[in-house]
Amino acid sequence: MVNLGQAWAEAFNKLHPRANIAVTGGGSGTGIAALINGTCDIAESSRAVEEKEMKQAEAKGIKFQEEIVALDGIVVVVHPSNPVKNLTMDQLREIFMSNIKNWKVVGGPDIPIVLLSREVNSGTHIFFKEHVLRRGKRKGLEEFSPGALMMPSSYAIAEEVANNENAVGYYGLGYISPRQKVIAVAKDDKSPFIEPTVESVRLNTYPISRPLYLYTNGAPAGIIKEFIDFVYSKEGQDIVVKTDFVPIK
Repeated sequence: MVNLGQAWAEAFNKLHPRANIAVTGGGSGTGIAALINGTCDIAESSRAVEEKEMKQAEAKGIKFQEEIVALDGIVVVVHPSNPVKNLTMDQLREIFMSNIKNWKVVGGPDIPIVLLSREVNSGTHIFFKEHVLRRGKRKGLEEFSPGALMMPSSYAIAEEVANNENAVGYYGLGYISPRQKVIAVAKDDKSPFIEPTVESVRLNTYPISRPLYLYTNGAPAGIIKEFIDFVYSKEGQDIVVKTDFVPIK
């Protein structure tokens, strides 16, 4: 969400020139930890806070206020030369756990699959693990293959997929580019394959979709409330669209 946050901050600063807003990336867990430690006013997160984070916050007198500010779809991508265009959720699960190791098993060339994932502190990593690998069960035991390459950013995944014909990775809807091939996903082998688009995420027909959050310590007030009100405004939600996410309003 760092790109979205920066775009909001720049537009908000034009309306409030004296507001001092610094936007820092590092993953959803980093932002939530900063809010718990009192080193930020707003935490952006692409996942909901976890039980252990709630306990840490409670111990420090922090009470999370949650705002759902946009929607996103997680896109699975391969190299443009890969003939595979459709995968079910179960096939994705088997691929990212390395139970399927060769593209030929799912209709591709006879080459080994190179797995790319975001790093463990990324909200995108956590959402994909819980939603795809663990079939929606947060407390499941399934994990990414130990052989998966942990990448520091969605941009890094996009670049690696664009240059590696063996690779498969995932990132947010906003990173879609002609340099990678987008995979259509089906919930199961009896369901239609759905491409990730703004409309399919809005309608919740694309199987790998998620809300995007802002968290504050208690009900926002002052300039923090003004910023969040701006996020929900027409201009703020137009920025959501311009950065290739899906507006909540």
